[in-house]
Order: sequence, then structure tokens, then C-alpha cells
Amino acid sequence: QGLISDANTERFAWDSYRRFIQMYGDVVLDLKPVDKKQADPFEEILERKKHARGAKLDTDLTAADLKELVAEFKAIIKEKKGKDFPNDPHEQLWGAIGAVFGSWQNDRAIVYRRLYGIPDAWGTAVNVQAMVFGNLGDDCATGVGFSRDPATGERAFYGDYLVNAQGEDVVAGIRTPQSLSKKASIEDAAAQGIAEADRLPSLEETMPALYTQLTQIAARLEKHYRDMQDIEFTIERGKLYMLQTRNGKRTAPAAIKIAVDMVKEKLIDKETALQRVDASSIDQLLHPGLDPKAEKQLIAKGVAASPGAAAGEVVFSADEAETEAHAGKKVILVRVETSPEDIHGMNVAEGILTARGGKASHAAVVARGMGKTCVAGCSDLEIHYDGEYFLAKGGVRVSRGDWITLDGSSGEVFLGKVPTVEAGGESGDFATLMGWAD
Repeated sequence: QGLISDANTERFAWDSYRRFIQMYGDVVLDLKPVDKKQADPFEEILERKKHARGAKLDTDLTAADLKELVAEFKAIIKEKKGKDFPNDPHEQLWGAIGAVFGSWQNDRAIVYRRLYGIPDAWGTAVNVQAMVFGNLGDDCATGVGFSRDPATGERAFYGDYLVNAQGEDVVAGIRTPQSLSKKASIEDAAAQGIAEADRLPSLEETMPALYTQLTQIAARLEKHYRDMQDIEFTIERGKLYMLQTRNGKRTAPAAIKIAVDMVKEKLIDKETALQRVDASSIDQLLHPGLDPKAEKQLIAKGVAASPGAAAGEVVFSADEAETEAHAGKKVILVRVETSPEDIHGMNVAEGILTARGGKASHAAVVARGMGKTCVAGCSDLEIHYDGEYFLAKGGVRVSRGDWITLDGSSGEVFLGKVPTVEAGGESGDFATLMGWAD
């Protein structure tokens, strides 16, 4: 009630509370799917509510709907965990702090440290801070941006945002987000066959002054850190807040272009440029692409989230991906959206396909960092974990074990195994970088 009074909007308060219960229930109380064929219990309740109300998006739900969700979320916590959701703020805070410290030893954290060479002895930390809210109304937004394109290395502001949302909506792919720049918005719509009249507007179009401020801050951060930045931001009632910045993950082609361009821009020297490109990732440049002359059956199209071509047998969970890959099979991991729990399966898959998300979703960011092909936000897909199949465009049914091919450069998904052709030779920025290494 205090939040309703302070914000003067009942819907926002109930939306924030149901988000808190959902995240706390997952992270702190460990209320997760029992097995890999089961959907998230909170998401199941949310989807049922949306279906009952004829709501396409979370934002279509009313304050009364969200209040009912809060009661239903608390009820399932009581049913599954045998205790009430805590109402004392101190208990909530210390529960959250304990969960963060405890996360250092969970399976996904151990896998992540192994993949990226992070010492076990480092430990983790907890930062407690005040919230800003991107879900107060249509003058609010949240997003993720990159000071350069992490897929190609182009010197252009890149990323996604959502109006009237919180940050996890963008990263988790709960709603398919909108592009930050008008240019990217037009290009993405054209690539997905979306008419201009149906294109969702960019931040540059909806909030031009804030977009300009954001790009200026991104440029300043890049100049300070002398590297491409991955930034998270929230707009609360027309004011821009910067949440965090870090050096952005990028594909090998992007790493090379960014390194060479930053030398030309006198941000870094040649020695630093060479250190910026991981030698083990250079083989990404030599991966084959799809044969343009081959026959293909297009079954879906989404966001071109991480470039390259990948083909494999369909699996629907990270554990299945790991099992099949260790048995010598090539697999494509298909999920509604990915989360940190999926990292071990993403690491062994040839490519990742998701029904939700955009260029800044978890699937896209992790895939680029791993050098994996990824098509995200593929709304043509209707995924059924329990039956281990998905329905694509035209009612095409693809089951576990069937082959599909992803084109991460175009966002296209094809049925079967499409032939490939060898990549081109060394040229351009790659040749320049290799010349510095000689």
C-alpha cells in the first residue's frame, strides 16, 4: 500500500510485488521446475492468467489481475515449499544476500568458472542498493546497449529496450524487445518480413532526447575504458539512470574489427589490439557458411542474434544437449528462452534457437561470447517441452532428434541439414591484425 501511495499507480505496485515474489521464489526459495520437461511454475501461472484474460503481453494485465497473481504465487510457494512467503523486509533482505553468496557454489557458477578460467578462490560479493523502476508507465523503459555492434564490430550503438518494463524482461526475453536505434529497427523489421506500419518504434523515435543522452554516455564510457561497453539502463518517468557497464562479449569477427578500429582511432596501441583477440576464437572466422545454391525449407525466422551457420539434432534441455553431445552428436538447443542454468548445454550445442528474446537477451549475449550461432525471438515457434516437439510456420512439426539448420546471420531456421561452403580466406581487418603479429 505504501508503494501504491508513493507511486500513485496501483498497477505498478502489484506488478513490482508479483515480480519480487517470482524472483525470490526462484532464487532464494529454489522453487524451480521438477524436471526439464516442466515449465517454470510461476510462468505457468502467469501464462494461464494471460490466456484467461485474453492478454497477449504481461503489460495487458490489470492491477486486479496482478493482485490475483500475487495470491496465486504465494499459494504455490506454500504448497511446494511448505512455508509462507516471508513478509518481514529484514528476512527478505538477508534471504536474498544469502542466496547470492550461496550461488558461488551452484552448478551453473562452477561451469561458468571452468569455461572462462575464473579461480574458485575469488568468491563473490553482494551489492545492496535502491531500485529505479522502468515499469511505472509509458514514460518509463529499460534496456541493454552496446557501444559497438558485438556481432560485427561496426561502430554503431546497438541494443534493445522495452517500454514499461524491468531489466529482466529484456535479458530473459520475456517480451521480444525493440531496437534502440531507428536504423537497426528498420533493418530488423525488414529482415523479419515485418511491414513498416507494424514495426515497433525505436528508443530514438519514442524518446529522442534520452536516446541522445544515452549514446553520449556510452561513447564517454567506451573512451574511458578503451573497450566496447555493454551497458544496462533504466528510464524512470523521463529520467535516465545508468545501472552498470562492463566490457562487452563479442564474436571473433567483431573482436578483430573493434581492435583494429580502436588502433586507428588511437584508443589503444597495436600490442593491446593483439591481446584483445583470443587466439582460440580465431577459428570462428574459418567456420563454413550455408551454401546459397542448396535447396532449403524455411520453417521460421527470428532475430539474427549471433552469426554463423549451425546444424544439428533438436534437443529441448541443457542436460539433453550435454548428454547427446558427449555421445558424439551435433545438437541444436531449442528453448522458449535461455537462463544461466542452461550454460552447460549452450557450451556443447552447435547453435541455440529461442522463441523469445532479442539481440541483448541471455541467449544472444552468451552465444556471441561462446562463438555459437544463435537465432532468438523466433515468434513463429510454439514449443512443447512435455511432448518434446515444436510447431513452426505452416504447422511443420519438429520433434526431438530431428535435424534443423540455423543461419545466425539472417535469423532463418531451415528443416533438415543444409549443405555448407568453406569460409573465405584471410583479408581486411584479419589480415591487418595478423600483420601486426608478424
